[in-house]
Amino acid sequence: MNNSNLRLPEQNSVTLVGRLTRDPEVRYTTKGQAVCRIDIAVNRRYKDAQGAWQDLTSFIPIVVWGESATRCGERLKKGMPVHVEGRLQSRAWETKEGQKRTSIEVVARRVQFLSKPATESSSEAVAEDTQAGGASEPEGTGSSNDEEIPF
Repeated sequence: MNNSNLRLPEQNSVTLVGRLTRDPEVRYTTKGQAVCRIDIAVNRRYKDAQGAWQDLTSFIPIVVWGESATRCGERLKKGMPVHVEGRLQSRAWETKEGQKRTSIEVVARRVQFLSKPATESSSEAVAEDTQAGGASEPEGTGSSNDEEIPF
């Protein structure tokens, strides 16, 4: 079989549920576009070779754009649970010392709050949805236009 004829579908979709590891950080691009950076902790539970339960925690950086970014900055706090849908994006840059660095982050398409902030009076967990919709990531924010990201 000739591998050059093999067509694979392209898919870049991520769904995560985790808790914020710190308060959201909201900044604005030079064009006034809101961008929020959050980090979430995601756990995976498994049994080790001795049969004992172990937790493996991954820390995932999330970037939210537009009105959703503003809402995340206003409503989310460290420790709150969220459901995030988005896509993976890699970035590359060079430090002031000339070292090349890369990172992978999730660009959120949808962030769902899984609890209300402590300031609101309600004993039940409520999911609030915030979608990027039309105010999503600005055009051209791929790795070629990283100077627009204020982090």
